[in-house]
Amino acid sequence: MDSATVRAKHKEFLFPCVANYYEEPIVLTSGQGCCVRDADGRDYLDFFGGILTLSLGHCHPDIVARVHDQVAQLEHTSTLYPTENIVRAAEHLANITPGKLKKSFFTASGTEADETAILLAKIFTGSDEIIALRHGYSGRSLTALSVTGHSAWRLIPTQVAGIKHAMSPYCYRCPFGLEYPSCGVRCATDIENLIQTTTNGHPAAFIAEPIQGVGGFIVPPPEYFEVAVAIIRKYGAVFICDEVQTGFGRTGDKWCGIEHWGVEPEIMTFAKGIANGMPVAATIATDEVANKFTGLSISTFGGNPLSMAVTDETLTVMQRENVPKRAAERGAQLRGHLDGFKEKYPFIGEVRGMGLMQALELVEDRKTKEPAPKRTNKLMEAAKKQGLLLGKGGLYGNVIRIAPSLLVSASEIDDGARRLDKALAEVA
Repeated sequence: MDSATVRAKHKEFLFPCVANYYEEPIVLTSGQGCCVRDADGRDYLDFFGGILTLSLGHCHPDIVARVHDQVAQLEHTSTLYPTENIVRAAEHLANITPGKLKKSFFTASGTEADETAILLAKIFTGSDEIIALRHGYSGRSLTALSVTGHSAWRLIPTQVAGIKHAMSPYCYRCPFGLEYPSCGVRCATDIENLIQTTTNGHPAAFIAEPIQGVGGFIVPPPEYFEVAVAIIRKYGAVFICDEVQTGFGRTGDKWCGIEHWGVEPEIMTFAKGIANGMPVAATIATDEVANKFTGLSISTFGGNPLSMAVTDETLTVMQRENVPKRAAERGAQLRGHLDGFKEKYPFIGEVRGMGLMQALELVEDRKTKEPAPKRTNKLMEAAKKQGLLLGKGGLYGNVIRIAPSLLVSASEIDDGARRLDKALAEVA
């Protein structure tokens, strides 16, 4: 099919909620590393990687070979049978995650991973209420939508009860109108008031992303998690760290985003980059917490031999390539370009992020910080014309998200920056 036919059939046969980027969506047909090609033969530099999922880039040769070998040997068993692949993947996770995290439960999506984590927290604590963050995102199930702190994603009026939303550590748009560090990290200390006034005083868990992804790559103050987690543990809750977007070296120097803040969670969730594009997610917990999850449970596709083979191979390549170090180096290079663009273009309100997880928040005016979603859409289109694929996010749809493969080269970073500069100039 040509691009026009695919777009027409997509509109005819898929739910309208399956939205695409761009006024004329791109029909991708092939990819290698950071480069992709569409059905019309045009090449693009992919700086969003399937929403931070293609951690090693498109069609990495080691991943392709492992898929071929595994499909020819054993494709599916479900979790009813143990396999070498599932225990190898689980051991990998136990070795690279911080603190005492050890036992894993594999599923097929980040939504399921977060659902599993919330269920586990409730089982372990015997409590029911969950504290989440405004601007956070946890997936598309009813519980995950209820935890999510974006009205656009909360599609129905009736939500799961017992979920309370604390203020986001969004310094650029502080909900208290304060300035860091004189604010005393009010966004964190206010969690105690939230517990005392809106819960029964015994929450089950606090779930948060180290850097809020869909929220627009919101980076918290350095001491935020130390303060917030101390408070929730004071009231008997556990900390669920959602590393779906931040995991596996994405933030630079560390394997997990939360390691930058020196806090060890009782439960952690992964997805996206864990298997370089395969539908894999994981919930890992400490022995003490995981061992409370008895009774019957199953994941038909979670932990199947094929997905676990790719997970094992992805983590093996990541360790061999030392992707946390690479992300820090290439991220610093990218950040240098972005900081320069802020000096050049007054509609860039803030540059933020860590490692290869960087963002530009676009505004109409730096003083008022009025969001500029229309300009953001124009920038997406302009970047597309330059052959550069970017992501978008933020509550107001005014944040450009940049997250190339963790194996992106120095020359590709410079190339992407040149293309982005031309796109920014077009919409200036």
